[in-house]
Amino acid sequence: MSHYSSYGGGRSDDRWGGSSYGGRSGGYGGSSYGGGGGGGGGGGSYGFNSRGGRDELDNMALPKPDFSNLPKFEKCFYLEHPAVGSRSSEQVEAFRRSKQIHVYGDGVPKPVTSFEEASFPEYVLAEVIRAGFKEPTPIQCQGWPMALLGRDLIGLAETGSGKTLAYLLPAVVHINAQPYLQPGDGPIVLVLAPTRELAVQIQQECQRFGSSSRIKNTVVYGGAPKGPQARDLRSGVEIVIATPGRLIDMMDSRVTNLRRVTYLVLDEADRMLDMGFEPQIRKIVDQIRPDRQTLLWSATWPKEVQAIARDFLKNPYQVIIGSPELKANHNIRQIVEMVEGYAKYPRLRKLLDTEMDGRRILIFCETKRGCDELVRQLRTDGYPALGLHGDKSQQERDWVLQEFKNGTHPIMLATDVAARGLDVKDIKVVVNYDMPKTAEDYVHRIGRTGRAGAHGTAYSFFTGADARLARQVVEVMQEAGQQPPPELLQMTHLGGGGGGGFRSRGGGGGGGYRGFGGGASMTGANAIPVTQRRY
Repeated sequence: MSHYSSYGGGRSDDRWGGSSYGGRSGGYGGSSYGGGGGGGGGGGSYGFNSRGGRDELDNMALPKPDFSNLPKFEKCFYLEHPAVGSRSSEQVEAFRRSKQIHVYGDGVPKPVTSFEEASFPEYVLAEVIRAGFKEPTPIQCQGWPMALLGRDLIGLAETGSGKTLAYLLPAVVHINAQPYLQPGDGPIVLVLAPTRELAVQIQQECQRFGSSSRIKNTVVYGGAPKGPQARDLRSGVEIVIATPGRLIDMMDSRVTNLRRVTYLVLDEADRMLDMGFEPQIRKIVDQIRPDRQTLLWSATWPKEVQAIARDFLKNPYQVIIGSPELKANHNIRQIVEMVEGYAKYPRLRKLLDTEMDGRRILIFCETKRGCDELVRQLRTDGYPALGLHGDKSQQERDWVLQEFKNGTHPIMLATDVAARGLDVKDIKVVVNYDMPKTAEDYVHRIGRTGRAGAHGTAYSFFTGADARLARQVVEVMQEAGQQPPPELLQMTHLGGGGGGGFRSRGGGGGGGYRGFGGGASMTGANAIPVTQRRY
């Protein structure tokens, strides 16, 4: 593996050397990015200003940085493996077809087929092998060479496709080629995510694959105390994973700055825009040097995401995994039942009595209030159910997820926003108690089951009010080789169900949080005792 040693080794306290990129020398000297680390606005022992709601964050004015005379930085690290270089164009295209990889852009690199071919340094490969991965996913096969070349990248792939490692491992290499952080410096890598749950999951991967390089990271999100997050930022971290609102709050309070950011990731960009974060994202990106490397990831490609891609990325590669048409995992049995609103709950009880065997059941509701009401009803009737939505504190959300994952409460109810980005294995059944607003969300929801080669079942309670989705749900079922019920087929002639361009979508949901009260682990409907537990 000596051919691939030019990245250098992992970091050490004595500042390892020998790398062709200077071994993380102290070339920035602190002063060129200085300031911003220790000051603070008034109020509170941590120097935070008191913040209002989203409107105040959207309207908050951050000082415009001076991007003149910026020090140069290295961002092209790719060394094509001889095995990759020797493949013919025909072989490359055959591989892409077999993995449903679609690429666009100038000078697109050939995909890799193994971890060794990605030309990662030894310290990165060791972590991958230790994690037990057998081979890269399609998005990694094509995304790694693109990201390591230092070019901007648009990646369109579903949740669970392996995209986190597609941008994280190149980020580790990128960081190790930059000068060390100096006092007052902000992060080198910034990852923006729409939800607290996704941000925490990304951080877990950072811990897993950045530890050998002694790369420090922190996660910054609302609904949790600011103090510990501020301490991490002030002490200096190479990677920050953040939701937009809390990050702006930290910058306005001068806890951190983004002048060292040279690698920017927008994860689940479509969902961030659905949640109304575009003004905040633009405010954040304005603080980052324009010659950065930017990677934008999305499950869909609506015009709003295309607009920010045009504004934020320069001459990007684009990689799409899967068919440009909307389709579901073929390992999922889709059962659509025509149910009137009043009959939903009795039908759900019968379904649970049939399906409950200790494995996990995920139920989607349209609203936070509806989620709470259904949790209250289920727990009163003896079903071990918990709810997850944006009005729960981070502490309670973490607890609910843990209870669901370990099977103590094998039934979880969630709204779309809260469940986006969740990675819970072995979900037996997904239930659309309320249908989503778009067919895209339908595919996302049922895709929580049948993962990693397993099989699963998705039940959907369809009412007359859901007629707009009929045609697209029928198309998704038929593409998967499944027969829609006659009533749903009939509804396609009544309800339309407008389509759109490539993976287009409608609006999303809002969020927010309330403070965690009383020190207990459960609030609201989650605190109601389970009466005569049925399982």
